[in-house]
Amino acid sequence: MNSEASAVKLPECFSSVIPGWFSEISPMWPVWMFLSSTYGKVLVLDGVIQLTERDECAYQEMITHLPLCSIPNPKKVLVIGGGDGGVLREVSRHSSVEKIDICEIDKMVVDVSKQFFPRVAVGFDDPRVTLHIGDGVAFLKAVPEGTYDAVIVDSSDPIGPAQELFEKPFFQSVAKALRPGGVMHSAAFSLPSFARKVIESIDRVCRGARRRRFRIYYYKMYIRAKFSITTPI
Repeated sequence: MNSEASAVKLPECFSSVIPGWFSEISPMWPVWMFLSSTYGKVLVLDGVIQLTERDECAYQEMITHLPLCSIPNPKKVLVIGGGDGGVLREVSRHSSVEKIDICEIDKMVVDVSKQFFPRVAVGFDDPRVTLHIGDGVAFLKAVPEGTYDAVIVDSSDPIGPAQELFEKPFFQSVAKALRPGGVMHSAAFSLPSFARKVIESIDRVCRGARRRRFRIYYYKMYIRAKFSITTPI
């Protein structure tokens, strides 16, 4: 991978960016990594900040430990997305877990994380982890009924390639893949006004996804760095 500065021009609002960064275009989207004097290394997919060194732990811990601590002794966990490895790192802290599958659509995200964010990507080193490169929607459709205790969806915003992860057929597949009493966790992302629409959509499709209904719970957390690439950092 080429880590030299490319011809892509950063917005003027990036006053804290330190020279020296990575930029390539994967089959899915543009992938950027740059240095910020405020947040350290920053991973950007398709113009949207996904990960920063300074505050990544807050997001990874919340999206992982809330669902896994809500059920007794989870043994089999599926992560959809999460190619940076942070969710895997947190799942691996649970001693009851015996098997961790991760399905990431973009191998470049995995490679960039291993190269530039080794303390995050350490999750891939756990022997319980099996990495699948491919479409999470298709992967879940092929999963036998009642396979997983928990499904964690760590995707990009619900537009473009990730849109299907917020639609009714996907939630039907999740319901089938979960054992009775299993749990799913998905992030709504984005600004509060847009997140509300996403939450309402998730609520609607989950309640109609399967005869046995999901119990749905919501919580909010705010991470300063997880805004658009056009937001000053």
